[in-house]
Amino acid sequence: MKLKALLLFYVMVFYVRSLNGVSKEIGNPSWKRSFLYILVASLASFLYGYHLGVINETLESISNDLHFNGNTMAEGLVVSICLGGGFLGSTFSGLIVDRVGFRRAFQLCALPMIIGSSMSATAKNLWGMLLGRLFVGTGMGLGPTLATLYVTEVSPAYVRGTYGSFTQIATSLGLMSSLLIGFPAKETEGWWRICFWVSAVPAALLALFMEFSPESPHWLFKKGRAADAEAAFEKLLGGPYVKGAMAELSKSERGGEAETVKLSELLFGHHRKVVFIGSTLFALQQLSGINSVFFFSSTVFKSAGVSSQSANICVGIANFLGSFAALLLMDKLGRKVLLIGSFSGMIVAMGLQAASASSLVSSSNEVYLSVGGMLLLNA
Repeated sequence: MKLKALLLFYVMVFYVRSLNGVSKEIGNPSWKRSFLYILVASLASFLYGYHLGVINETLESISNDLHFNGNTMAEGLVVSICLGGGFLGSTFSGLIVDRVGFRRAFQLCALPMIIGSSMSATAKNLWGMLLGRLFVGTGMGLGPTLATLYVTEVSPAYVRGTYGSFTQIATSLGLMSSLLIGFPAKETEGWWRICFWVSAVPAALLALFMEFSPESPHWLFKKGRAADAEAAFEKLLGGPYVKGAMAELSKSERGGEAETVKLSELLFGHHRKVVFIGSTLFALQQLSGINSVFFFSSTVFKSAGVSSQSANICVGIANFLGSFAALLLMDKLGRKVLLIGSFSGMIVAMGLQAASASSLVSSSNEVYLSVGGMLLLNA
């Protein structure tokens, strides 16, 4: 998950690299002006993390109350159908942003999350739960992409890497929140419904606060709304930086128009290597099995004789520490070094898990290797 956000941020930063601060004579703009808007956009990532983990502690209670306990197919659908919705949301995310802009796109992202979480919280049977999870999934598909692009386009260049890490930290906090809120689910009847109701609150806040957030100056400029782009820059950077920012934006847009390529050229032209490498990295990150940690860690730890509550706290902490490390190191080491380090850590983690399943490891050490590998993979 962190790699996905990091890879998308790594690609997008090339597009805005030319907007590197404007007017060096007057120094860097204050990071405080855009900070609150970054936090608002990060709510989309928080919701993504929350809905990844909300099913972890609550699945057993949900299956009992909705009468599909023991039906592994039904349990798998409850977990995975939101990913199907995510596929739909992410497929149309670029089209939606191009048509309506980031502010309205964020609000459209929040809407299915509010509707879907409400449907899940009030579900009376399996089909009601599945439909609610599908709605939530469409918002999950929109959210992380929107947050990454928006943060990239509204951040001052000198803190762009740091602000880019905020979206991943928000995802980690959302994951930890869902695990902590879900702890009483197995002892308190109907608590799982509260877990879904809770998720509607940050979604509503996202929709509300986006009404008062500035639109991306890049989007406004591309739509021919130069005056609105200037107003957005003034809100994000401050008056002294507007003229230089607009000059750099105009320059980058002219260069972007000259380098416009068709989809066929991305797949078969001289850009194909970049597209192939980026797509392969995304695929390998997903094939590592990281999503299964978020969905089924309680079940896995329980089968290993480890308390699911204690283990899930460790999962949340490991994920948060990895995100915080990226926050501190992004602008110091660069994206490429972090990507190499992340994939190297994944290799070690999966090696530990493979070793734990081999006959060379004693049963007493098997649990430590398996759990250790899972926590390292999560970090």
